[in-house]
Amino acid sequence: MANDFQLIIITGMSGAGKTVAMRSLEDLGFFNIDNLPPSLLPKFLELVKESDKLNKVALAIDLRSRAFYADVINTLGDLSNNNNARIIFLDASDEELVSRYKETRRAHPLARNGRILEGIQKERELLTEVRRSADKVIDTTNLSPKQLREEMFQLFEVSEDKSFHIEMMSFGFKYGVPIDADIVMDVRFLPNPYYIPELRAKTGKDKPVYDYVMAQPETTEFYDRFLGLLKFMMPGYQKEGKSSLTIAVGCTGGQHRSVSLVERLSEALGNDYPVHITHRDMARSQGGISH
Repeated sequence: MANDFQLIIITGMSGAGKTVAMRSLEDLGFFNIDNLPPSLLPKFLELVKESDKLNKVALAIDLRSRAFYADVINTLGDLSNNNNARIIFLDASDEELVSRYKETRRAHPLARNGRILEGIQKERELLTEVRRSADKVIDTTNLSPKQLREEMFQLFEVSEDKSFHIEMMSFGFKYGVPIDADIVMDVRFLPNPYYIPELRAKTGKDKPVYDYVMAQPETTEFYDRFLGLLKFMMPGYQKEGKSSLTIAVGCTGGQHRSVSLVERLSEALGNDYPVHITHRDMARSQGGISH
């Protein structure tokens, strides 16, 4: 197994935050597997060893499946001696765990027919040795999901800024508003190149159309205001824990104005964030009526 291979095991008390921890690792580029049966782990690691594409793997292992209690304990014990594996144990006070279970109305895996506290205490006893051998114990009693996420990012020494990225999309309102957009901006108020015969069949990626759109006084003022607003908002989205933001800019057909502005906005935002561009309707608008 390559020296740069990372295997992170997320385990610990049920209700202590494993889902948040796993999602955080996924945002850091880890390939995630939740609750893999322990008996399959050796075979899985063999497959990973043979692959040159998976070098960051995160596994969540817990006691949800009562048939695997002994296997879970033995597997985690073996992994604690593996130089490529790091075991992160999530814990919380009994009182906090009881409160979380009552809030979600879920049954504790070890207390299907009994009190929640009895299940928690039994689980804590079973995991005593695992907790002792973990590389890192995180007490989430007083942590919010956002704070736990920040703890995971800090633990693996990756700036959250590096994981945050922007999806920029142009689209045509005549084809519908993108349902996955976080921010939608309508630029149909700008002068339309469609009505200039020599520009009609071109797109915002063509210099004549781009130059025409950007030469309009309305565009200049709109661009400056909208870019300033986006730059003001981005740190807030990051602070709230978003890993990506989809910004959709629409005109009538998604061929001229929206494409031009997405190209320019992406270039400006790309100085601070990774940006991916999609021109959803540009191709099908070409040759059609897109005014």
